Amino acid sequence: PPAHSHSDWIGPPDRHSNLRPVIFYVPPEESALERRLREARQENQASNQRFWAQHNRTFRQEKEEFIYSRLKAKGLEMRDESGQKATLNAEEMADFYKDFLSKNFKKHLQYNRDWYKRNFRITFLMGQVALVRALRWLRWRKKNVEQ
Repeated sequence: PPAHSHSDWIGPPDRHSNLRPVIFYVPPEESALERRLREARQENQASNQRFWAQHNRTFRQEKEEFIYSRLKAKGLEMRDESGQKATLNAEEMADFYKDFLSKNFKKHLQYNRDWYKRNFRITFLMGQVALVRALRWLRWRKKNVEQ
């Protein structure tokens, strides 16, 4: 982001996780509380990035293995005569999706629990930052009214 920017910047989707990375704005006079909030958001982003990159890698690998095994069982190759990649119908792929979700249920449940914990912490910190800023603004306003 340009040096004069005063906001977060969101990048294009990551090719592994499909998440859009955020470059967080760091104010020149960032308070300790604001820093804790920004760092919590950065940790949350990094955790999401790691989980979804690994999840998507596993998903793609298992999907390819499933397709290969089903095509092989039918006596077909991965590519047809014209060089096009062979595919399975929606019903056959539904079996894979159902099995994949069932197999990874506990992993997704743990991710969701962790996600909620991290986001609750971020929300709590955001509330604290908003309160501190509101009190600071009220003190500034009172000081200027008295003058």
